[in-house]
Amino acid sequence: MTTRTNAHFAPVDQDLYAKAFQLLDPTPEPVAPAVPAGPALGPAILAAPPVHRPGAVEKTLTDALAFLDTHGWAKHRLIHPEGARCSIGALRVAAGARNAAYRDAGNLLLAEARHQHGNRWESIPSWNDSHTGAQVRSVWEAAIRRARHANI
Repeated sequence: MTTRTNAHFAPVDQDLYAKAFQLLDPTPEPVAPAVPAGPALGPAILAAPPVHRPGAVEKTLTDALAFLDTHGWAKHRLIHPEGARCSIGALRVAAGARNAAYRDAGNLLLAEARHQHGNRWESIPSWNDSHTGAQVRSVWEAAIRRARHANI
């Protein structure tokens, strides 16, 4: 089936068109002036950047690192008598349970540890106990950046 359309329309008298709408709405609402866009606005009126909403993995890693900063970092034990924790202990506190965020944050932390310190590390505790606080912190910060970049 072929449908043909006629593209020849009668011209519209713009004045008549405007008068018809004026009769339908004799007192139009005032229109606010348009805000100019671009550099004319200046730096004071620029739009705010979008708010970052961390994913579950990024939040778990960030909360765990904050826990280590507050309570201290430990080697060779899950929980130090004074409250410090090793990396895996901090992850457990931050995640609240052995859930998907806990597992994924741990996998990302171990992957970053292997990236920075070699592939020989089988677990977070073995890597944690073999490095200095500065080396461990460097891995935590890089893992958080990776999670943020991946939006997880």
